Amino acid sequence: MSLINENIKKLNIVLPDPKGPVGAYVATKIVGKLLFISGQVSLDENAKLITGKIGKDLDLDKGYKAAERCGLSIVAHVKNACGGDLEKVKSCVKLTGYVNSTDDFKDQPKIINGASDIIAKIFDNKGEHTRAAVSVNSLPLGVAVEVDAIFELN
Repeated sequence: MSLINENIKKLNIVLPDPKGPVGAYVATKIVGKLLFISGQVSLDENAKLITGKIGKDLDLDKGYKAAERCGLSIVAHVKNACGGDLEKVKSCVKLTGYVNSTDDFKDQPKIINGASDIIAKIFDNKGEHTRAAVSVNSLPLGVAVEVDAIFELN
């Protein structure tokens, strides 16, 4: 068993089913050795939207968990794009996280740590990445968090 799959098993992670796009775009795209993952919105374990504004409807911990769920959706799409073989991943290059938050909320990086941390736990050193964490006034479907990603493939 690969290190990545061992990490998933050790962490008792069940990857969600990768959801198809809901607009005029593709969920994943490989260009050369780069794999682009479209923005993944916050869905709970039952595929129900995690909605609301961080700092009003959701606290820091719930926002972190919402971002973690985005990270798991990203991994599910990576696995799907790699034909089920996560060992095709050389590294996670970048995550961009969008946080639906109140005007006075200032801890967007702590929210997006949910996605960053789960990527690092699953991919170990291959999971080290650059990142942006951005506050937004609204996200599609009223979700709390959205995260997109870029991976490098072998």
